[in-house]
Amino acid sequence: MSSPAPATPPAAPWETRRRPGVRHPLRQILTFLFAAGVVSLVVWGFWPKPVLVETAPVVRGPLTVRVSEEGKTRIRNRYVVAAPVAGKMRRVPFKAGDAIKAGDTVLTSIDPAASPLLDKRAREQAEAAVAMHEAAGKQAAESLAAAKAALKLAESERDRVRAVRGTATLSQSERDRAEGEASIKAAEVRSIEFAIQVNNYRLAQAKAALGRTEGPGSETPVEVRSPVSGSILKVMQESETVVVPGHPIAEIGDSTDIEIEAEILSRDAVTIEPGDEVSIEQWGGEQPLVGRVRRIEPAGFTKISALGVEEQRVIVLCDLVNPPETARRLGDRYRVEVRVAVWQDPDVLLAPAGALFREGNQWKTFIYQNGRAVSRSVTAGHTDGHQTEILDGLAAGDRLLLHPPDTVKDGTSVKADDRKAK
Repeated sequence: MSSPAPATPPAAPWETRRRPGVRHPLRQILTFLFAAGVVSLVVWGFWPKPVLVETAPVVRGPLTVRVSEEGKTRIRNRYVVAAPVAGKMRRVPFKAGDAIKAGDTVLTSIDPAASPLLDKRAREQAEAAVAMHEAAGKQAAESLAAAKAALKLAESERDRVRAVRGTATLSQSERDRAEGEASIKAAEVRSIEFAIQVNNYRLAQAKAALGRTEGPGSETPVEVRSPVSGSILKVMQESETVVVPGHPIAEIGDSTDIEIEAEILSRDAVTIEPGDEVSIEQWGGEQPLVGRVRRIEPAGFTKISALGVEEQRVIVLCDLVNPPETARRLGDRYRVEVRVAVWQDPDVLLAPAGALFREGNQWKTFIYQNGRAVSRSVTAGHTDGHQTEILDGLAAGDRLLLHPPDTVKDGTSVKADDRKAK
């Protein structure tokens, strides 16, 4: 026979009696709260968070579209001094950059070789050369008179424009055009004066050649003088040597008479017109220089780009308008950045170019509204790469998402990053 189970000892009076199989209510509440907290953390972790974006407003303001290209300076009028007679040339004592004065600076001397007497035909040719240069001098004098008259008229127009106060009567474009026209006419006068100096030098050479037909060559050295004032650009023949007529000796020019040469793509050159405003940047000064387009050459040429692509380019020549004193440091063949204004409007609706994107054939953007990204189709106009003209679809004051990521769709929850917006 099995022994009987021991009897349960009676509970003490101070012990709390519990029902078998029933939990305490406080433990149930704590367990429920813990489970709810875990579920909340899981839901919060998987809940989509707002995308942090940068915003910018749509504003009204001026817009100027420019064609940018590398350019280089060049002296407007260059002259190559050549040997007028055959003989032994003495050493040239000058270096590139030395200042010279027309008619006074002797570049070198040539001990002429004995020349035989010329026949009648050669003498007539020498006389015709003298007559040709004399006629060219008269023609240049008439051209100079006409250029001075045009300069006087342009300066009168410029002074009249300067006298008009306020912007209601004349626009800034008209004022700039008057200033540029006066500067261009002044440059034309200087160019013709330069041509007259060169022709006088050639006339003196022709007369000297005619005088040497009278008899055998003289032993008196022939001095080769500078035909114009300026500076020496390059010494082509520095050492003493035997030369023939036409042998180049030095290249000279006026270093203060600078123009800008830019090689523009042909598709951009067709949008440029003479008189367009030009901004010359990265020339070494703090402020950009102001210029005007003087000429677009009619013939293009092929140039290989850095990527090996054949490009058709056109040379565009620009004049500086009222350059500062520091711009005189520019020399021949200095690199600059040329930006030609081909379109401008003082008051247009502007949106950041980084806020627009293409979707098929349509321009679109995202508007920031109540923490949501709202897709909007827009009609875009001109752009300068930073700001884009908006023709339809937006209003001033709308805030747009800049460079929205691919995760942003229509209705996506977004949050503006105020630090970037500032």
